[in-house]
Amino acid sequence: MSDPKSGRNGELFLSARGLCREFGFGDRKTLAVNNVDFEFHRGEIISIVGESGSGKTTLAKMVLGLLKPTGGEIFFEGKPRDISTHRKRKLYWQNIQAIFQDPFSTYNIFNKVDLVLLDCIRLQGQGNLSKTEKFEKMKDACRFVNLKFEELSNKYPFELSGGQMQRLMIARIFMLRPKLLIADEPTSMIDACSRATILDMLLKLRDETTMTIVFITHDIGLAYYISDMVYIMEHGNIVEQGTADEAILHPKSDYTKRLLGDVPKIYDPWDFTSAAG
Repeated sequence: MSDPKSGRNGELFLSARGLCREFGFGDRKTLAVNNVDFEFHRGEIISIVGESGSGKTTLAKMVLGLLKPTGGEIFFEGKPRDISTHRKRKLYWQNIQAIFQDPFSTYNIFNKVDLVLLDCIRLQGQGNLSKTEKFEKMKDACRFVNLKFEELSNKYPFELSGGQMQRLMIARIFMLRPKLLIADEPTSMIDACSRATILDMLLKLRDETTMTIVFITHDIGLAYYISDMVYIMEHGNIVEQGTADEAILHPKSDYTKRLLGDVPKIYDPWDFTSAAG
């Protein structure tokens, strides 16, 4: 389990009340997120857990400002969030960033790695740094994720492996130092060894910056291992929430119990009787 610097004693950074998101019209209308409340505190690691279609990614997109809620409100640093103009959205995105599931669709295929990292420097308002200073910043970011900038320079992201692209995304976060990171299934497309490395890098970054990290995941075991707080979603509703121990070791909802029942238990004997015949 993680040991946050702030935990629930940290400042309330982002919260929502009665958050809803509908898609479609009339009989085809779907309520993807239904009356959701949450609180994200500074320095916490939070997991939002659910199966495909549970609404967790839709919720993440609303937090990022990529989808507009159809009901409820999001509060940013204690005030109603206002991202009504391009300038206000840009300021918001300086504080809130994301790592997505598919690294191949994250990057602009026409931008080389150098430009990907230079954009981070510009977003921080440091575009007036000297060429040498920019080069050192890019080298430091790559070094943090065990990459060598010299080996990436002048390459396009699609020339890198999936693991390298995921590390490059974390290098971006290292440079931007947002207050909150949404990590949407960031390790689902890489091997187990790289997965552990990526998680360790994210946890190290949290420890260095007291950044809040929100994991969007279907893996309840991972959620228990890394999280301070857990929200379980089913059909757009939060059906369980609390500390990792409260939500996963002492679940109240049938849905959470079913998710836990689907987790393989290495020491339990295997029962093949149901497959007989």
